[in-house]
Amino acid sequence: MTFKTLDDLADIKAKRVLLRVDLNVPMDDAGKVTDATRIERVLPTIQELSAKGAKVILLAHFGRPKGERVASMSLEPVAQALADYLLQPVDFADDCIGTSAEEAIEALSEGDVLLLENTRFHKGEEKNDAEFAKALAALGDIYVNDAFSAAHRAHGSTEGVARLLPSYAGRTMQAELEALAAALSTPVRPVLAVVGGAKVSSKIDLLENLVSKVDMLVIGGGMANTFLAAQGLDVGKSLCEHDLADTARKITAAAEKAGCKIILPTDAVVAREFKANAASETVAVDAVPADAMILDAGAASVDAVKASIADAATLVWNGPLGAFEIAPFDMATVAAARFAAEQTTAGKLKSVAGGGDTVAALNHAGAAESFSYVSTAGGAFLEWLEGKELPGVKALEI
Repeated sequence: MTFKTLDDLADIKAKRVLLRVDLNVPMDDAGKVTDATRIERVLPTIQELSAKGAKVILLAHFGRPKGERVASMSLEPVAQALADYLLQPVDFADDCIGTSAEEAIEALSEGDVLLLENTRFHKGEEKNDAEFAKALAALGDIYVNDAFSAAHRAHGSTEGVARLLPSYAGRTMQAELEALAAALSTPVRPVLAVVGGAKVSSKIDLLENLVSKVDMLVIGGGMANTFLAAQGLDVGKSLCEHDLADTARKITAAAEKAGCKIILPTDAVVAREFKANAASETVAVDAVPADAMILDAGAASVDAVKASIADAATLVWNGPLGAFEIAPFDMATVAAARFAAEQTTAGKLKSVAGGGDTVAALNHAGAAESFSYVSTAGGAFLEWLEGKELPGVKALEI
């Protein structure tokens, strides 16, 4: 796809720029931001627009107020947190449309930054109501979307307003789209996908799409148990969706037809109880005790994953290979992630990761900083992996 970026914006001095960002950050009971990752991701776009003299007007949602004003879901506390990271004042308007928004925008000088109240306080946001989109568009001269994480929703502030104003991708959106294109749309081959997590049921579309796009597919975590059971193996008391055996076999057959090699564990770390430092042992996957559960991939399986990573030129990673939150069942995820990081640092691998527990798993392994790109987008990243069209991205196409 082709889209305009900030490089295509000429003179924006004194122009009103509506900038859609993701400020849906976690906060404690005292109203303090506990993880500023999403704030940090949007700083470059805000700073660039401000430095060029634009009047920067931020659109964002917070929580799920369902079209009602909910005091605990106000963005006002986030304005101060954003100002602290931005190192400049951030004004706040107590609505995203109407008189209060208009008056706050009227008071802006060149380079100023204004955060409008939660767009989801209006029912028209999630309904992508035409009148709501028009009301937003009336506040700006230019629209910039820097919230890939909200791009899978056709909402007023992500899709509707983009149809009404000259629209551009912000720096974070640009980086995300370029990274995703390099990973699956126009990748350097061979391409390896590592997909882990608990359930096949939540990733059927993803797996069905990937087997036609990648050359190798590692399946790990609880998902792997379903595939092993579909081959007739006894996985004991392991997490397993036995009712999806036919689905697993269908995906395996589709991979074989597409020439995609599926890599499943050949050995596993098993335990009788799911708790930190529980007594465990490594067994072959065809020798899992009836009273035990698989909680991680074994050393031989990790070696196979590493070999696949070494063979790959491009890696797409989604989900852990085991119960990484609890030692010692983090071994496979940590070892594989660190090896991927080493290959990336050495210039041998383009690595893109995101969705679900992936960011937490890579941070736990100390590998996230070395990946080519780590997406914090969650649902949007997964829908992109599934091959679905993202309305907020589609609206930016030229």
